[in-house]
Amino acid sequence: MKRDIVIIGAGPAGIFTALELIKKGSKRQITIVEKGSPIEKRACPKSKTQKCVSCKPYCHITTGFSGAGAFSDGKLSLCAEVGGDLPNVVGYDVVEDTIKYTDSIYLEFGADEHIEGISNPEEVKEIRKRAIQAGLKLVDCPIRHLGTEKAQDIYLAIEKYLEANGVELIFGRECVNLILDNGRCCGVIVDGKNGSEEMLANDVIVATGRRGADWFEKLCSEHGVAHQPGTVDIGVRVEVRNEVLETVNKVLYESKLIGYPKPFKNKVRTFCQNPGGFVSQENYDNDLAVVNGHSYKELKSNNTNLAILCSHNFSIPFNRPIAYAQKVGELTNMLADGHILVQRFGDILDGKRTWPKELSQSNLRPTLPDAVAGDITAAMPYRAMTNIINFIQAMDHVVPGFASVETLLYSPELKFYSNRVKMDENLNTNIAGLYCLGDSSGWTRGLMMASVMGVLMGRKLLREEKEKDGGNIRDLGPIIIH
Repeated sequence: MKRDIVIIGAGPAGIFTALELIKKGSKRQITIVEKGSPIEKRACPKSKTQKCVSCKPYCHITTGFSGAGAFSDGKLSLCAEVGGDLPNVVGYDVVEDTIKYTDSIYLEFGADEHIEGISNPEEVKEIRKRAIQAGLKLVDCPIRHLGTEKAQDIYLAIEKYLEANGVELIFGRECVNLILDNGRCCGVIVDGKNGSEEMLANDVIVATGRRGADWFEKLCSEHGVAHQPGTVDIGVRVEVRNEVLETVNKVLYESKLIGYPKPFKNKVRTFCQNPGGFVSQENYDNDLAVVNGHSYKELKSNNTNLAILCSHNFSIPFNRPIAYAQKVGELTNMLADGHILVQRFGDILDGKRTWPKELSQSNLRPTLPDAVAGDITAAMPYRAMTNIINFIQAMDHVVPGFASVETLLYSPELKFYSNRVKMDENLNTNIAGLYCLGDSSGWTRGLMMASVMGVLMGRKLLREEKEKDGGNIRDLGPIIIH
């Protein structure tokens, strides 16, 4: 059976493509193929085992309906300056307007109406002043915090809505290849328990998220999908006591600071701040363990964690940035015997490893109890480590106490955005019938921007449906891609 639309990956980009089509009265048959499980069947056993058990065939935190979003801290960034480079493709004003529309859909499905970071403008000015003095840029973006546990409820409601409105959700099937005929994508090949199957479609949308970036990069090379190596982020997750970041947590909730520290002047930024949050472990393919952070609505810790990421761009002759970052992660995992490595900042400056006894004597207790105390600098590239150290010391001018001896650094924190698919302002790739959305496209980072890209994809398909069939498609909303 030939489908109208096949979406590979049930993350925010794919979900919001389907939502927009349904909400505006599309008559096209939509199929979403997801190699993971429905959200109600996703569960991390670590809450019972107290340690990561490396679930097979995939990590439930990163794979399944709503992707990594279901187990993330659940923050929606409500400005076009945050979340990737989609404004460079479709225009800043288009993204700004579509963020407002997309946010209204999240509210419809139960998101908290409270917005962080907009109630204390004078205190924001003071934080920005200190950032300027430290040579950093503050991006004060309003945040709607879903919360890790509440995000799961919201995405469950969306899943049931899609099912109730005729979207075919196929779980436990993995896309392994594209089907091309005379330069046009006309379907996909999926694997499952009963073997491979060809699934034909008029339009194929790849929305496999950050986890699928490496897989899709290989398909692009195989099938001639125009793309270029993009940025890969290598860094650490930093954890401090809540008292250290108390003012920033209260005023902004999430501080988004950007710097270009000497001597290398790579872009270094903070990302995914979790007040009262918990450091977590995620497992990628080939047993790669990476660190992340969660922030719940109700359950709180005494600590705040955030990522500090150093951006790397590669060109001639090297063009495999994802593989490079994976090697850094594998080396770090090796030192930690397959776990996450943790080290005190003061020990890094003193040129020594951290010992478990030193962690137990600190004011700051790790919220990732099975992290292994050791030496991050034995695995982290010199350039990245130098950038991170200098950035942390600059942040200490903005947030006194941030660069204290007992500040914890967890490694590896890796963000794979390398495969930047070339597309025009209408989201067309060089292969007819093939589209790529969300973090796997290289153009977005995070829940909101991936969701926005899905909305825009839905509107593009609606416009084509209306022009072709003359059907009664309801109002397409404030943004139509021309």
